[in-house]
Amino acid sequence: MTFNIFSRLVVNWYHLSGRKNLPWQKDKTLYKVWVSEIMLQQTQVKTVIPYFNKFISQFPNLNSLNNADLNHILYLWSGLGYYKRAKNIYDTAKIIEKKFNGKFPKNILDLVKLPGIGKSTAGAILSFTLNYFCSVLDGNVKRILIRHYGIAQCLKNSITEKKLWNLIETITPIHNTGAFNQGIIDIGALICTPQVPKCDICPLNITCIAYKEKEWKKYSFQKKKKIKLKKQYWFVIIYFENKVWMQKNTITNIWNHLFCFPNFDKKKQAIEWIKKNQINTKKYKEMNSFNHEFSHLTMQATPILIKLCFHNHFFDTKQQGIWYNLKQPQKIGLPTLVKKILKLLI
Repeated sequence: MTFNIFSRLVVNWYHLSGRKNLPWQKDKTLYKVWVSEIMLQQTQVKTVIPYFNKFISQFPNLNSLNNADLNHILYLWSGLGYYKRAKNIYDTAKIIEKKFNGKFPKNILDLVKLPGIGKSTAGAILSFTLNYFCSVLDGNVKRILIRHYGIAQCLKNSITEKKLWNLIETITPIHNTGAFNQGIIDIGALICTPQVPKCDICPLNITCIAYKEKEWKKYSFQKKKKIKLKKQYWFVIIYFENKVWMQKNTITNIWNHLFCFPNFDKKKQAIEWIKKNQINTKKYKEMNSFNHEFSHLTMQATPILIKLCFHNHFFDTKQQGIWYNLKQPQKIGLPTLVKKILKLLI
């Protein structure tokens, strides 16, 4: 199959069966497509849709986002994960306001310099909105190329990345670029799936090497065995009159910029913190531990509940944080684990 036929098959399939009614595909703007592309990084479409709708209803354009507080952005992002993306959106809005006079840049060289926007994300933004001749190379596209061209057990490294970029840039058509890019992403998401691909209905099965050999499992990234870490943390919950104490999270590389209960990786440290703040340690209650899963970590969380009955010295300390109102919650970013604990308190 020549590259020309490959792209035609993808574009034709897209017009017949591709996704055209996703929220960010209606009344397209550079802004909305950018937000969606950042949210879609390492996250499935069905998960992103409700978050995207809520986000756009609060921040319908770049100007409203630029005037937003980071806590509010994180509040809307809570539960979506990979919170660095939310910070990237916040930082990018500030840069665009300062460097581009509040106008979303249309040059790929400018886009790739912005936080969280790589070559593929920039290509998606510009091709989907302006039909610019730019390629995309997300996980779905990589999977199709590896299977179609029979790249067996390739390593996930810069050499493979360069090879795949060369392939997709050769295949991407000058005309109908947006339709092609959306089409190949949709084929990867809906047909050439990671597990049990629907090869019989794939528009590219005519010369797909993996399909010919009936060996789709053979053609994939060579996976390294991941050893998932297990760590235990204690979360101190100071409760007083339907309020709980929250502060910016301190666990390294987790929940950046989100609010959390004071947390410690040793119970002894938790007790020492309680004593330091002159809280009666005889009144604390250790709740049932539970596991919370991350992609790289299993966290065993043990909440330590302390209910204060009267004004305590803790209120007079210069702790950096807030009293989170369970009856009238503030709009701040909270990790899913914290939400789980809060449900136990209400």
